[in-house]
Amino acid sequence: MILLVVIPSGLITAVAIFQYREQRKDYHTERLARKEEQIKQSVNYTLQNTTYPITTENLGLIFKEDIYQIADVQNQNFNIYDLSGELIKSSRPKFVVDSVAMCLDVEVLDHLIESMDKRYIEENSAAGDDYQSSYTYITDLKFKPIGILNLPYFEDNSFYDNELQEFLMRLGGVYLLMLITAIGFAYFVSKYTTRSLETVSDMLGRTDLNKRNEKILIDDPSEEIEKLVTSYNAMIDELERSAVKLARSEREQAWREMAKQVAHEIKNPLTPMRLSVQSFQRKFDPKDPDMENKINEFSKTLIQQIDTMSSIASAFSNFAKMPAQQNETLNVVTIVKLALDIFNEDYIHFISSEEKIIAKLDRTQLIRVVTNLIKNAIQALPDVKTPRILVSVSSDGDSVKISVADNGIGISDSFREKIFEPKFTTKTSGMGLGLGMVKNIVETYDGSIDFTSQPGKGTVFTVKFPKA
Repeated sequence: MILLVVIPSGLITAVAIFQYREQRKDYHTERLARKEEQIKQSVNYTLQNTTYPITTENLGLIFKEDIYQIADVQNQNFNIYDLSGELIKSSRPKFVVDSVAMCLDVEVLDHLIESMDKRYIEENSAAGDDYQSSYTYITDLKFKPIGILNLPYFEDNSFYDNELQEFLMRLGGVYLLMLITAIGFAYFVSKYTTRSLETVSDMLGRTDLNKRNEKILIDDPSEEIEKLVTSYNAMIDELERSAVKLARSEREQAWREMAKQVAHEIKNPLTPMRLSVQSFQRKFDPKDPDMENKINEFSKTLIQQIDTMSSIASAFSNFAKMPAQQNETLNVVTIVKLALDIFNEDYIHFISSEEKIIAKLDRTQLIRVVTNLIKNAIQALPDVKTPRILVSVSSDGDSVKISVADNGIGISDSFREKIFEPKFTTKTSGMGLGLGMVKNIVETYDGSIDFTSQPGKGTVFTVKFPKA
């Protein structure tokens, strides 16, 4: 157990050091490239605005004063050489210009000529510090090389070294804690395996199991074994009593919630019905010549609200009714196409990788699943300029997969855990029973349903049924 802590700790430390070094190297490489690009832009800008002819011989005059301004703005010294490697101008002060190479090595010139991007990076070290020098061509307005731009770049690794040191110290503290924990755990595990049966019975007496277990029955047990069996059986009895109480409580809570939802949904149409009747009672006048139209309007309002109550009752009835296991042998592709025929929207499209996918399902319940998913997709497209719903059927190993994708408003991550719950809905209308009913049907046939969604981009619901 100690080796399982020490060996990975050493490997992780080595990987961390390597990662910091690579990160440090990438940082300096990218920073040098940015500095070089910024100075090249400033140099090109100076060349575009100079009054001197843009030639190698005039580079010293063109950058006579501008070179110091560019270096000050970019906070980076640089040197300008002619094409033969002779120093023309340096941004460094005159009292340190002697440290600048007056002539470039032939090796540098050869590498610069041979490189594909006409750029060469030279890496060196001095006094324990690393530094790089980049070389690239200065071109005229016709992209003809007229000089060589040199940027000396000294790598300051103090920040990364401090970060690495702090990280290793924290990592070392964690490793020490893990090592102490491993030693302690190993000690207690070894002690656990040699404990007496009395200690084991005490531990079992405090164990909380969440599943039904059979009692232990042993004839003529020893004293220690009898204690163990008695403790275990007592625990099982307590768990069974707790499970019964919990199941009863959950059923009662579910019925209370369902009753509350039914009452709420029925009250919604009852309120306008009551107001309509009261209004009609106050305004009723047999002599009113327009009374026939008012009676018709009143009757229409009542009929609409009665239809609403009827649809509410049907929705709860459909949700409560478990689908029967019919196990018909049918072509899923054909049935899904049949389910789409009831929709007139021209933005609903269907694709299938195969013409025939056979599975044992109930025709009516399969259509019910597909139509509910498509209705949800349509309701997710209220404000989409170019709505699109794609229904696809394909084989996935021993399963048949049905997908319904839309480019609607999507589903927030905060609703992911609740989307299949009965009476949950993200819409302003409806009772939220559709997806709950779909999940109920799918799971009855040992299938699965899941979805992926991006808010503002769309949602894809995927249903899988076993073929056999």
